Amino acid sequence: MNIPESLHYTDQHEWIKVDGQVGTIGVTDFAQNSLSDITYVELPQAGKVVNQGDELAAIESCKAVASLYAPITGSVIEVNDDLESDPGLINTDPYGKGWICKLKIEDDLQLSGLLSAEQYKPLCEEQT
Repeated sequence: MNIPESLHYTDQHEWIKVDGQVGTIGVTDFAQNSLSDITYVELPQAGKVVNQGDELAAIESCKAVASLYAPITGSVIEVNDDLESDPGLINTDPYGKGWICKLKIEDDLQLSGLLSAEQYKPLCEEQT
């Protein structure tokens, strides 16, 4: 299982990569593996404002429909349009081409409440 050190994680299996005031968000390798073959992603609208913990997107797979929750408060500034034609990018490259959206971060203090890779790994091991 791939858990990059440079990211922040939630206990709901989302990740966020921070670059200044922009956070790129996606689902973890653990989540995409649990969902299996992803068939559709309902992306958020650009401009949507979300609070930490709000539903941000929905991901459908051959096994289930799962919600993606905002790891931090912010506004959507970009979505990964490539997922509309190829949602399987989340399966093949969850930390790269399979990103879901980018948020303008409103409160970067919320990042301190997220999990490090070291803290996230045992959570995945418990759930396997």
